[in-house]
Amino acid sequence: MDHCPKQTPLFTFGIIADIQYADIDDGYNYTRTTKRYYRSSLQLLKNAQKSWSESAVKPDFILQLGDIIDGFNKSHDASERALDTVMREFSSSPVKVHHVWGNHEFYNFSRSALLRSRLNSRLHADSSLSGAPACSDVYAYQFSPFPGFTFVVLDAYDVSLLGREESSEQYRNAMNMIKLHNKNDDLNCPPVSGALGRFTMFNGGFSKDQLDWLDSVLSAADEKHDRVTVVSHLPIHPDSSDSICLAWNFNELLAIIRSHSSVVCYMAGHTHTGGYCQDKDTGVHHLTLEGVIETPPDSDAFGTVSVYSDRMVLKGNGRVVDRVFLFSQYQQDADRRAVHTP
Repeated sequence: MDHCPKQTPLFTFGIIADIQYADIDDGYNYTRTTKRYYRSSLQLLKNAQKSWSESAVKPDFILQLGDIIDGFNKSHDASERALDTVMREFSSSPVKVHHVWGNHEFYNFSRSALLRSRLNSRLHADSSLSGAPACSDVYAYQFSPFPGFTFVVLDAYDVSLLGREESSEQYRNAMNMIKLHNKNDDLNCPPVSGALGRFTMFNGGFSKDQLDWLDSVLSAADEKHDRVTVVSHLPIHPDSSDSICLAWNFNELLAIIRSHSSVVCYMAGHTHTGGYCQDKDTGVHHLTLEGVIETPPDSDAFGTVSVYSDRMVLKGNGRVVDRVFLFSQYQQDADRRAVHTP
């Protein structure tokens, strides 16, 4: 019999993705291959909230990984009503919720409206850390829930046709980028199979300004030997997602992460079937969380992550698989070098 005391985590947090609530009948995805449960997604959020509130060790915060309501709400003139319904459930939690923005946020609201809305979580940013990217409308920030740990929220639709005024320079730049690869009249139709299929209107990318800011944030974290988790809506590792769901310039963001020793995990949504891989070069874990919207009503899709000094442990519910994210030898070696450096 094991008499060793159970280790207490340093902190815990809840994660959930792609709720996509709408008060409409069930339907199907874009290719009509997978069923979507628009109304019951609200009940699955309630299940998650109940589990988190009744847990012996309650989460310190919640990560909502984007697509909180479905784009169909816009055509039904129900965007605000649907958002109110979902946010009412989140407000029942006493902890902070960090909201990530996905394509469905931009189907329902303009970027300026989102910046004024309850989905702008930058008020939860840690003021003791460096600020946001120079461009004020880029939705990116960082926070530290526990000494030695930093979370960075990124804006995967900074470069996008979604949420940008058609007269803006950002829109023109995004159009030029997507048109290089996608010659279809319907830009939501993937141009080809394989990695270039990501150049669709429902994806986006990261501007140089945002990437430069992230590079500086990670450099500071390297020096302090912090553990960094990067969070966004779009996956960036080809082995953690269907290629059609990758960020347009995923390779640029991946290169920045690989050039730093501080990153331990990258978390995303968007690919409703989920995905996972560990980068073979750096040991960084890439988690793509299963989406609520394609989860049957008799199941669940959320998780709770317990964080320790040497690992993160994901306890999944329903479709979300249990996982252990060990901090890699690469990061531990960096820590040892720091200790022995005069």
